[in-house]
Amino acid sequence: MPAHDPAILFENVTKRYPGPHGEISAIRGISLTVRHREVFGLLGPNGAGKTTSIETLAGLRHPTEGKVLVLGFDPVGQRDEIRKHVAIQPQQAALFEQQTVAELLRVWASFYPAPDTPDAIIARMGLQDSRNVRVAKLSGGQRQRLLVGTALISRPRVLVLDEPSTGLDPNARQDLWSAIRDFRKAGGTVLLSTHSMEEAEALCDRVAILHKGAVVACGAPADLIAEHAPERELHFSIPTGGDLTLLRNRAGITQLSAHDVDGRTQVTVRTTDSDAVVGLLAGPIGARNIQIKEAGLEAVFRRLTGTDFDGNDGIRGTDDAERVGAEHVDAESVAS
Repeated sequence: MPAHDPAILFENVTKRYPGPHGEISAIRGISLTVRHREVFGLLGPNGAGKTTSIETLAGLRHPTEGKVLVLGFDPVGQRDEIRKHVAIQPQQAALFEQQTVAELLRVWASFYPAPDTPDAIIARMGLQDSRNVRVAKLSGGQRQRLLVGTALISRPRVLVLDEPSTGLDPNARQDLWSAIRDFRKAGGTVLLSTHSMEEAEALCDRVAILHKGAVVACGAPADLIAEHAPERELHFSIPTGGDLTLLRNRAGITQLSAHDVDGRTQVTVRTTDSDAVVGLLAGPIGARNIQIKEAGLEAVFRRLTGTDFDGNDGIRGTDDAERVGAEHVDAESVAS
């Protein structure tokens, strides 16, 4: 497809299912473009529509309305082309439990015309010490890295990852992130569904925040933070009973909370003018143990949706839709 066309296109995509009290919408009018050689993140709590979106671009679900194209191909009508160029690593998948890591990757490589080598994938995913270990004996983190390896071995042009860092320790997570960056540098495109704000900020060129099946914001992480959550969060302590009047009356402070712990008062302040507040803390207020934290993507999500990132408030209807959708997906896959 022409280089100026998007690698992935969602155009007014809606997916509805029949429910006991009428139709339920899992995704609602989503429009997104993912550029070539981009790491694009889908963020949202359980039930926000991430999995439905991924299964729609894979051709496992038929959109009720709208258009989906991946590398210019229709995922439903051109499934064979999608399989050649797109690799999807689901959050959970069945593997051959009695094969070793090397054996499993050799089997996976045999499915494709020009695969990468098992040895290269083992090195890329940091599985050298596990190459001769049976899949059934792998830890959760090792198994997760192996799942990503089975997606990479086909040398895909588009890589779709659903919660890839689940269960990984910090070192394994860094290995995974390096593999994703290397894939992008080599010309690949990544669609990443994640619950980790740290992961999204570290890897993604742009992110879309989903809520109740709709896109509520899309852009570069730094731009979204600057637009929707420009505050910084300051944590410090003062002697119990200390006067916080100067802070309470200060313009630019959007939140102030305090509680007593071990003879001191622990205070959290959210402000759009952190330099001025730090001046007050170091001077008349006499604060100690001052820590400054950027608001980050999680604050953007709270601001736009009114819920914590890992909460379920306000998303019940979409959660029901994804559950109902799971009951329909097998039939749709067989029909296509």
